[in-house]
Amino acid sequence: MPDASSAIRLWLVMMKAYRTMVRHAVRSIESTEMCLSDFGVLELLLHKGPQRLTDIGSRIELTSGAVTIAVDRLEARGLVARSFAEDDRRARVVTLTPVGAKLVRRAFAEHTRAMAAAAGGLTNAEIGILARLLKKLGTTAEQRERSPS
Repeated sequence: MPDASSAIRLWLVMMKAYRTMVRHAVRSIESTEMCLSDFGVLELLLHKGPQRLTDIGSRIELTSGAVTIAVDRLEARGLVARSFAEDDRRARVVTLTPVGAKLVRRAFAEHTRAMAAAAGGLTNAEIGILARLLKKLGTTAEQRERSPS
């Protein structure tokens, strides 16, 4: 187990790096004339296909009210469409329109380039190592959260 001063230093370094990466991400996404929540919905639909309205929030960590507002906004712009689920007429499914798919593909490509530039101080090997270590850190912290010692 690491000593307390090493652990707190790690947390501070991660927070500073996270804040900087978030600023890059937000700037990148806002340059596509979208807000973070709209981009999150569109990116989810692009990579995971049509989604139930109720599942979108849990997948991108938005409240049900925020999801509804984002989908309303995207639907008004012609970027998504809502329909009833085939297996449950009470459930609504959100799908990208062709215009939405084109926009999010372009926005995601721009965002990918911006995040690559932000991570430009690392090699691909270092990114892989860092990603594995951060995943290990998160998994361990989550396990400790569930069953504190």
